[in-house]
Amino acid sequence: MKTVNVALGDRTYPILIQGGLLRRAADHLGPLAAGRRLVIVTDENVRHHLDALREGLSGAGMSSEAIVLPPGEGSKSWAVLADLCDQLLTLGVERQDHVIALGGGVIGDLVGFAAAILKRGCRFVQIPTTLLAQVDSSVGGKTAINTPAGKNMIGAFHQPALVLIDPDVLDTLPARQVRAGYAEVVKYGLIDDFAFFEWCEHNAAGLIAGDAEARNHAITHAVASKARIVAADEHETNGTRALLNLGHTFGHALEAEAGFSDRLLHGEAVAAGCALAFAYSARHGLCSGQDARRVAAHLAAVGLPDGVAATGITASGAQLVDLMRYDKKASGGVLPFLLAKGIGQTFLDRTVDLADVEAFLDEQPL
Repeated sequence: MKTVNVALGDRTYPILIQGGLLRRAADHLGPLAAGRRLVIVTDENVRHHLDALREGLSGAGMSSEAIVLPPGEGSKSWAVLADLCDQLLTLGVERQDHVIALGGGVIGDLVGFAAAILKRGCRFVQIPTTLLAQVDSSVGGKTAINTPAGKNMIGAFHQPALVLIDPDVLDTLPARQVRAGYAEVVKYGLIDDFAFFEWCEHNAAGLIAGDAEARNHAITHAVASKARIVAADEHETNGTRALLNLGHTFGHALEAEAGFSDRLLHGEAVAAGCALAFAYSARHGLCSGQDARRVAAHLAAVGLPDGVAATGITASGAQLVDLMRYDKKASGGVLPFLLAKGIGQTFLDRTVDLADVEAFLDEQPL
């Protein structure tokens, strides 16, 4: 078993990574349950993993309840949040209880936010079942729901007590979901780790096809990278954690234009956003055109969007920039962008002119 700790003082928590961990989760949840019933929140797409988890808990003499929500980004809404909180209260969840988030990023974000506000804060555990959630959203304590104004606009920082990652659950994940999750894997190489980007170039095909060794290495490396960044800047106040948003400003605008639907998955939008961030950087001479082309070529090679055209979005630059104006990272009317001086050399730029971004986007082929 691999263990990565998110070092946050008295709120430090472990991330455990091991194949088959889902069925053995009771070994690690038992001390947290303290003899009380556990409440598991999941969605319709994850019922098979729910059964395995509950069987393992039952075999260890632990009782559990399950709340099953509709799948998809649409569940990150006020209505579903309110319904979830009502169900948790009806089940008698108390502050010291641990709610289990079993699912992808949607479930993790939603359940984490519900835990943050229920009775002014109760505890929760992340058991991510998608590659994207395992390498990104389950770690770091960002929780949120979406609104018509944009993605993750209402939320809270609320760290889990424990993260259990079982790479074996990815064997049942649709290929498109694996590719989308891979976008958040390669992102760590693009941010500040050129050697890892090179590893990705050589191993992405195997990782996506199901190579267990490649998946375990990628997950462990990504989680360790994120844990290091979160420990240095938990609430995104000194600019370090902002580096994790590479590709997200462009990507969230594309997601919003797609209606936060399966038309464009989050990881697909991030991939397109990373390619655009490098292309924009090259346009201004910050990085070489060769680097920008190399990033786009790698994304395209694994079946991810390498720009606006590949997402199927036909919005104008003005339309996409209008969506960016609602970005929660904006401060004092300035929207920071993650740009690059090269692969593995991402930096935060607070001087970007949105009119120039609009023109850049209008130059992109549709």
